[in-house]
Amino acid sequence: MRKFKTESKKLLDLMINSIYTNREIFLRELISNASDANDKMYFIALTDENVPTLGKNDLKIRVAFDKDARTITISDNGIGMDADALEKNLGTIAHSDSLEFKTGDDAAADDDIDIIGQFGVGFYSAFMVARRVRVVSRAYNADEAYAWESDGVEGYTIEPAEKAERGTDITLFLKDNTDDDNYDEFLSEYGLKDLIKHYSNYVRYPIVMNVTKTRELPKPEDAGDDYKPEFEDYKEDETVNSMIPIWKRRKSEVSDEEYNEFYKSQFHDFADPARVISVHAEGGISYDVLLFIPSRAPFDLYSKEYKRGLQLYSSNVLIMEKCEDLVPECFGFVQGVVDSQDLTLNISRETLQQNRQLRAIANKIEKKIKSELASMRDNDREAYEKFHESFNRSLKFGIYSSYGMRKDLLADLLLFYSAKQQKMITFDEYLAAEAEVPEVVGADTAEAPKAIYFAAGEQLDRLGKLPLVKAVLDKGHDVLLCTDEMDEFVLGTIMDYKEHEFKNVMSDDLGLESESDKAAAEAAAKLNEGLIGAMKEALGDKVAKVEVSTRLGDSAAVVTAEGPISLEMERIMAMMPDAGMGELKATRVLEVNAEHPVFEVLKAAHDAGDTDKVKLYTEILYDQALLVNGLTVDDPAAYAQKIFSLMK
Repeated sequence: MRKFKTESKKLLDLMINSIYTNREIFLRELISNASDANDKMYFIALTDENVPTLGKNDLKIRVAFDKDARTITISDNGIGMDADALEKNLGTIAHSDSLEFKTGDDAAADDDIDIIGQFGVGFYSAFMVARRVRVVSRAYNADEAYAWESDGVEGYTIEPAEKAERGTDITLFLKDNTDDDNYDEFLSEYGLKDLIKHYSNYVRYPIVMNVTKTRELPKPEDAGDDYKPEFEDYKEDETVNSMIPIWKRRKSEVSDEEYNEFYKSQFHDFADPARVISVHAEGGISYDVLLFIPSRAPFDLYSKEYKRGLQLYSSNVLIMEKCEDLVPECFGFVQGVVDSQDLTLNISRETLQQNRQLRAIANKIEKKIKSELASMRDNDREAYEKFHESFNRSLKFGIYSSYGMRKDLLADLLLFYSAKQQKMITFDEYLAAEAEVPEVVGADTAEAPKAIYFAAGEQLDRLGKLPLVKAVLDKGHDVLLCTDEMDEFVLGTIMDYKEHEFKNVMSDDLGLESESDKAAAEAAAKLNEGLIGAMKEALGDKVAKVEVSTRLGDSAAVVTAEGPISLEMERIMAMMPDAGMGELKATRVLEVNAEHPVFEVLKAAHDAGDTDKVKLYTEILYDQALLVNGLTVDDPAAYAQKIFSLMK
């Protein structure tokens, strides 16, 4: 028994039990080693005139299992190892012959060489599932073979063996099952094929398995009309992996059907993607990217269970199923693949180490997604509006959750319904239409402020009929109707777009009133100071104040809010699970139209000293204004009773 040259049992135990978090990784690591051995053989055949030329189809990897013997065997016909190589590569933990080969001048200069190994520990992942490992290898330039064998505890043996051809056979003798661990899952045709397809589907050499198939037996000549077909099982070699990754091919070389089928099978969607993005970068860091913008949102997109991220491959081998760092949360709905051999991986090749290469790829991906969405917005509006309907909340949350840091990336992708144009528009389209509005409306109107006006509520048709929305439209300006619960919070986070401040028609001072309107309102308020005070007293703490409005047109009254909390924000906050704890309330204001007939009725009642009628009419007016805004009255039964009293 030879001792491992690390002379540290703790290090060996670390290699086997601590580096890898998922034991099924062992098959990926051993197949990657076999691929490296084939790559080395291919390179030698190209560069050594004494070695016959090999095509890549001449090099294979074979995976087999024996359920009764509880063994799995991974074989290659690559470079092979002699006794010294076995001693050096398998007897010394963390020694990577592949890394040495990859960094050699000749191999590094050959584009056809794609060595996967780096650390020299992948082989030892076999001991996560095996109680004993036997390696039989014959070097390409040797006549004899040798066997390396170990239980992965103290040491190993190297002895002469029999092997007819060059290459390496690695046989794993699986551990016995326990109450916690079922190793039999690796002793099935389906289980092994599934692991190969999952982790090693795009290894460049054929991975062959002898699989069970079914075929129909020939129909006997004397079979009658009632003959039922009979079938038999048979064994046949089958290449399990695809080998050529679709993301390595140029977009012009791949049909839409191929992309659609790959997307649906790889990412488990039944609908074709809305857009496909293909990127091939070479230089300081080389990588291939294939991204898909879905045509529909997955059912769990906005749930806590949804996990964003792109599939990360290194040299065609799957490293991470969901790499979150490659795509920002706002574009978390995007699916796809990133493949690069230049990324710095951790020793287990299961996770990435944070580095500038990763950030460079992520930045490029972010820009490509934004560019593709902008192109769809400008050139295929119908498709973009369908996309926006499904994914606008991701874009909005990207702005809100970043406290506005991502507004330059995302704001121009948002669509809102235009009360004036009666369709979904962008902020840029809003501003383009506003540029056609005369700066002065009426001889005594000051220059209109640079603003984007909006109203927030539950329903488009109701918002469009609000008195204050109609007032802005009458001035020639547009109003964005925001019906998503996030909208007002998002606009508040953005604050302004191209120096145009967002103004809520239900809360903010819009600055659209003419000087004559302001003067008339001030005069009416002063003339009816007593009535205004009586109305405020009638409503008590329901409102902060009652004031004469300059913008109601033919409406009698409206309830608005002043301060940071709008009426819509109050409604949304009230629906939150913890709404009862420190409930936020808007500071309400009742604006009345001094030129409306209802105000004249109130004025007459006040002049006659009928305080009960003033109180009744004021409360009805306030409740009606709430209902027009889509809000609920405090006491519906009491409101109904007040209406009944007017009908007597």
